[in-house]
Amino acid sequence: MIEFKDVEIKYGDFVAMKDLNLKVEEGEFFTLLGPSGCGKTTTLRSLVGFVNPSSGGIYIRGKNITHLPVEKREISMVFQNYALFPTLNVYENIAFGLKVKKLPKKQIEAEVQDIASKVDLSDEQLLKKVSELSGGQQQRVAIARALVLKPSILVMDEPLSNLDASLRVQLRNELKKLQRKFGITSIYVTHDQEEALTLSDRIAVFNKGVIEQVGTPSDIYNKSATEFVCNFIGDINKLDQALLGKIKDQIRKPLDVTKPAYLRTERVHTSMQVADRDIASLRAKVVDIDYYGLYTKYTLDVDGSTIKNVEKEDGRTTYAMGDEVTIYMDGDDIMQF
Repeated sequence: MIEFKDVEIKYGDFVAMKDLNLKVEEGEFFTLLGPSGCGKTTTLRSLVGFVNPSSGGIYIRGKNITHLPVEKREISMVFQNYALFPTLNVYENIAFGLKVKKLPKKQIEAEVQDIASKVDLSDEQLLKKVSELSGGQQQRVAIARALVLKPSILVMDEPLSNLDASLRVQLRNELKKLQRKFGITSIYVTHDQEEALTLSDRIAVFNKGVIEQVGTPSDIYNKSATEFVCNFIGDINKLDQALLGKIKDQIRKPLDVTKPAYLRTERVHTSMQVADRDIASLRAKVVDIDYYGLYTKYTLDVDGSTIKNVEKEDGRTTYAMGDEVTIYMDGDDIMQF
């Protein structure tokens, strides 16, 4: 549905995005993920029309919209700070775009009521000033204002970053539910890996103006294509040469001890069914413990090498400082680049 073909974006002599080629399918929840300054927001702004590419083209359903005015692209945007009008009430905020289109008053009323019910805003809330609403309610107003225009595409630029952690999780779930309900093609920008993994159908990982990998959350996490993606997503162990050598001696998978090697913390096990698996086992000593409630993270020493593992908090698997344990690693879980 959306396609970027050989897009380059420059600010003066600075190339913010080079040779961008990317496809987003109809109805997909697609996330642009990466650290600050990596090019994800620039990509979003070029799609909306706030930034013009210096070369290449942007297409929606095969139509070249690279130089089409913002208002003709049928794209709605939810901003980081929601960009609601503080002097207007909720109804007036949602109706604003419809009034700009000069739709009849009765049609505006019907469409505002319809979208408000779909995002769980009550008649009472419609009459309130946006400043009287909670952060979650304001987010729903911003989404309603975007969706009431019946856009073909909804884009969101870090819409949860200003909220506290518990509200962010709650609204993340609401966002995904709303997106599924409307089936609208959604482009989401974030630097939060957990947000990207839980919300997305697919993810593009950006780094310094280049896309490192495009894939499903599972592919990005479990089959990282580059060393950057591997390090940026989730918690991971970098295996030093000494530790890698000990593992290599016990498994069939060919490992190159001169190349960087990584292993997810939850893939270091203290018990494992080893039949028909390519397993290395090593003795280790607990040297540090971090308790997180749902799980505990142990720092382990293996003959001078450090490795971390995560144990789900089940009330049974607990270790103390100084305990000696056997750890197991599957060769298939080790990533090398």
